[in-house]
Amino acid sequence: MSHLFEHNGANGKGYSQPDPIFPTDNLQIPSTIVRDELPKWPRLSEPEMVRHYTWLSNRNFGIDTGFYPLGSCTMKHNPRVNEVIAQLPGIADLHPLQPEHQIQGTLAIFHEMQEMLEICAGMDQVTLQPVAGAQGEFTAVRCIQEYFKSRGETQRTKVLVPDSAHGTNPASAAMAGFEIVEIPSREDGRIDLDAIAAAVDEQTAIMMITNPNTLGLFEPEIAQAAEIVHQAGGQMYYDGANFNAIVGRVRPGDLGVDAMHINLHKTFCIPHGGGGPGMGPIVCKDHLSHFLPGHFHSSNNARHAISSVSAAPFGSSSILPISWAYISRMGSDGLKKATQVAILNANYMAKRLENHYPILYRGTSGLSAHEFIIDIRSIKEESGISEEDIAKRLMDYGYHAPTMSWPVPGTMMIEPTESESKSELDRFCDAMILIKKEIDKVVSGEFDKVDNPLKNAPHTAQHSLSDEWNHKYSRYQACFPGEWQKEHKYWPTVGRIDNAFGDRNLVCTCPPIDSYEN
Repeated sequence: MSHLFEHNGANGKGYSQPDPIFPTDNLQIPSTIVRDELPKWPRLSEPEMVRHYTWLSNRNFGIDTGFYPLGSCTMKHNPRVNEVIAQLPGIADLHPLQPEHQIQGTLAIFHEMQEMLEICAGMDQVTLQPVAGAQGEFTAVRCIQEYFKSRGETQRTKVLVPDSAHGTNPASAAMAGFEIVEIPSREDGRIDLDAIAAAVDEQTAIMMITNPNTLGLFEPEIAQAAEIVHQAGGQMYYDGANFNAIVGRVRPGDLGVDAMHINLHKTFCIPHGGGGPGMGPIVCKDHLSHFLPGHFHSSNNARHAISSVSAAPFGSSSILPISWAYISRMGSDGLKKATQVAILNANYMAKRLENHYPILYRGTSGLSAHEFIIDIRSIKEESGISEEDIAKRLMDYGYHAPTMSWPVPGTMMIEPTESESKSELDRFCDAMILIKKEIDKVVSGEFDKVDNPLKNAPHTAQHSLSDEWNHKYSRYQACFPGEWQKEHKYWPTVGRIDNAFGDRNLVCTCPPIDSYEN
């Protein structure tokens, strides 16, 4: 346990600041912002500080800890060499608004990065400004919106969104002021061309599509859908969240797509979320390029450019060299191979698990794309064990849970990516098979329906080693369900997951209706 934040401070300084470069004698600081006393900073030695952050890191589970099969998130390994390149002083020490004549080398990297993304996507122009996938998505929608305004087609107020599209699509469109028209998928999980044809009209601005879709299926009729939308005068938008499954094999621009965003953290190896700033560049065809976001710091603003969406002209510019290095090192053959392995890994796991868990969707060939969905609903009905129970039990086995209950309630979506070895995939499959055997024991009565290793998971070290153990199963069954854990055991730090509420259990914070009465 770290005691960093229990320190009340100490006299003196742990580190001496250098003398100021400007004289301080004549500084006039308003009395209202002057401290009455020195801040209570912890005063720790370097070993104490190192141990504190090591302790914090050990409480987290990440891709460096173990397999992270989070569907629709592409939690792949980020090669360290690419991050080392981005940390070189000539790159890392630059200011985002530094004058262009001082950063020609970095601008060359950005230019090459744009060309790489254009080639991968089959598009003509790129902006690196958006700093997140959803922001890139919103930016592309805004560009298309301004494109129609420039043509006087202000009646185009509708955006078609299949129910299999990425979850942020309708939010981005609504944020731009569009009306959302949901397009139901066919029973096999793919887009319905007849439903699209019935929905398009002179008010259609955009159709947003995700490929592979969020059900883990390739959409084989994107070109036909694009033709339907284009004939009605609309534009085709492609969500690049799952781009990792098609890079080097298919270029969206060749399918009639007009614009798309690319999540660099999913496909091109920058850190996810709290591991670093995000990037969501958008690529588009020439006719939309004039509407890409401008910036006050840039001299290349187009006449119709939308306003900037980021504080810096190249977004999170300090991390772009990571993706540049990754693509440069992989090359076209390497990127193609990564796509192939990601798809192979997913289908290998689905094949190993199909006799133990129902696989919800399969392609026309009986295969999935880069991820697949296992259906827990029938299992829950028979045993009382839910997808949340399985997710928590996986923590005892040393794994992060897959995506739960999205896009289909009562399911788990698994995405292995290309990073994992066959042995690691096998260990995860073994864990899922062992969990199914534990579920079978609940059904047969060998395990109690309430007091069993799944309902009580995860088992923390504190709980497992306490003097009291009142469960009807052994501590060993609880903590070491897999043989491989004798060598490497991950101890969950808390005995639950954050499952109180989610996007399917929204909590309204609005005042009660009677408060609006006069």
